[in-house]
Amino acid sequence: MAKVLIPIPARDFDPTEVAVPWRILTRLDHQVMFATPDGRSGEADALMLTGEGLDPWGWIPGLKRLPLIGRALRANPDARNAYAEMAQSTAFQTPMAWDAVEAGDFDGLILPGGHRARGMTEYLESPVVQALAVASFQAGKPVGAICHGVLVAARARDPVTGRSALHSRKTTALTWSLERSAARLGGFGRFWDPHYYRTYREQRGEPAGYMSVQQEVIRALASPADFLDVPPDEPNRARKTSGLARDSDSDPSPAWVVRDGSYVSARWPGDAHLFAKTFAALLTP
Repeated sequence: MAKVLIPIPARDFDPTEVAVPWRILTRLDHQVMFATPDGRSGEADALMLTGEGLDPWGWIPGLKRLPLIGRALRANPDARNAYAEMAQSTAFQTPMAWDAVEAGDFDGLILPGGHRARGMTEYLESPVVQALAVASFQAGKPVGAICHGVLVAARARDPVTGRSALHSRKTTALTWSLERSAARLGGFGRFWDPHYYRTYREQRGEPAGYMSVQQEVIRALASPADFLDVPPDEPNRARKTSGLARDSDSDPSPAWVVRDGSYVSARWPGDAHLFAKTFAALLTP
């Protein structure tokens, strides 16, 4: 049995990217530990759980409970059930504080994502979480990062060389294509908060996508070619790139996951099952 740490922010993390790996790992008898900024139980992004507030009428009391766009964008029933189960677990309700965790406390690290700036930036920009990532990579421990979680790994810098922990590694992350599509749809549905899906946005003079997850990750790599997206000849490419099809416990075909040694990365919640299973395989000698 391995001990796996999942650091999360106090709020606004993606429920699928945390709960699906938790369920898969615990069913394989691994111990999952959580850590939050202050050692209090975290809360997922409510919009990604309910879908309420992602439609043009999402600001109207009563009507917001009738999601349409929100139904497509929110976590699917499988992920919502996993989150409800996880939320009742002792491990989730009694997390450690980020600064109380030592690298020797765990055997593997999972860095989940989320995009809502209010809660996620504290996590994405935390030197403490980044240091845990550096220590894990340097120790050769299994590290998994999905969606915006790859930003944590990209920002985790070796204190000696100054290079990113992802330098000279192959990786994927939330692609600009997926991020842009979600931002456009979210900007239409949530017109009063049109930048909900963009955690970081371009400043004046910067080209479109410069502050996307994909472009920041690429800037941390040894070569842009080390960022891997779904190739044109990949089977099921249409399902993998649509942003609509999500994988499941029995159907990995919509997912795209990249493994480089003891490091596993994925793009978005639709990859969560294959991501977790690929990571779990690294825990078994």
